[in-house]
Amino acid sequence: AVGNWFRDICMWKNPVTTILVHILYLILIWYPELILPTIFLYMFLIGIWHFRFRPRHPPHMDTRISHADIVHSDELDEEFDTFPTSKSSDIVRMRYDRLRSVAGRLQTVVGDMATQGERFQALLSWRDPRATAIFVLFCLIAAIVLYVTPFQVIAVLFGIYVLRHPRFRHKLPSVPLNFFRRLPARSDSML
Repeated sequence: AVGNWFRDICMWKNPVTTILVHILYLILIWYPELILPTIFLYMFLIGIWHFRFRPRHPPHMDTRISHADIVHSDELDEEFDTFPTSKSSDIVRMRYDRLRSVAGRLQTVVGDMATQGERFQALLSWRDPRATAIFVLFCLIAAIVLYVTPFQVIAVLFGIYVLRHPRFRHKLPSVPLNFFRRLPARSDSML
């Protein structure tokens, strides 16, 4: 979604939006301390804007997400073929196994990346109304705090927090990470 939006900006699909992005870019270049407050304020406004389009009913199982409705007979033949394959020679079996293992690892990595992106998108899409409300409120508070507080103070506090003594660390996941992992992804709606 962000890539499509940026491509539309670069292609001047909506000149008013493009001019506003140029003005915002110039302001952020001249006043770099406004970058973080602007990002959080922008996410707050997007979350409020998407409130109108929030789902009214809980998500349901969708066969189209898992592509269970468009399986070809060749794919079914490949899936139900005996192992080792009885269709052709050893070279084909070796290529098939190698392709399947590489594709499986690639699919796992891409699936994990997509899940994280879907969770990030769920922060502002109101799929989980409580989580989106908490995040939108956090963005508003963060925008105000980052606007009022000098950037150097934020950088010092962040550095001290990251470099804190192990005695003050917990083995449990952090609250923001736990919050993010519990957000819904599209894989939760698959069969």
